[in-house]
Amino acid sequence: MNAKYKKALTRSIIILVILALSVAAGFAYQRITDAIDRKNYPRQYAEQVTKYSLEYGVPEYVIYAVIRTESGFDSGAKSAAGALGLMQIMPSTFDWMMAQTHEDYEAGMLYDPDTNVKYGTYLLSYLYLRYGAWDTVYAAYNAGYARVDEWLSDSAHSSDGRLKDIPIDETAKYVKKVAAAADKYKTLYYDN
Repeated sequence: MNAKYKKALTRSIIILVILALSVAAGFAYQRITDAIDRKNYPRQYAEQVTKYSLEYGVPEYVIYAVIRTESGFDSGAKSAAGALGLMQIMPSTFDWMMAQTHEDYEAGMLYDPDTNVKYGTYLLSYLYLRYGAWDTVYAAYNAGYARVDEWLSDSAHSSDGRLKDIPIDETAKYVKKVAAAADKYKTLYYDN
């Protein structure tokens, strides 16, 4: 074997080894980032989420995104405004849902994960049937549907029945945060 051929063969082997190591490093990096993302985007309360996702036709990734954004999976969470539980439901909204569903629970039940996920998902379903767009649903979940209806009727905030501008900064940030979390959950767990 001549020296020129040996040199070319050695160079080819080195390039193949570098390529193989690069591919292996890429796979390792992807596995590590997926593991970190899954830790940051958990699927706690999976039994309740799956059950009420099927019952009310709301994608699981949307429910998880709302729970993560609202309470960080803390079933004992209570906001300064008085919203309770995993999906941070206001007692007045809960009373309204009790009238809609002809059921009878007390507001303290909102700390129960099953009750909270059931009614939070029911509300998401109701809002989706009303608006047909998740961004609008998230805005209504945060600011209330009466406000969202006002915005939708104002051309400064709406075009073609879709919100183009959310005048409350907190709600605008909330919508972006939930939408980003929903996209992350969908990518991590549901896009196979």
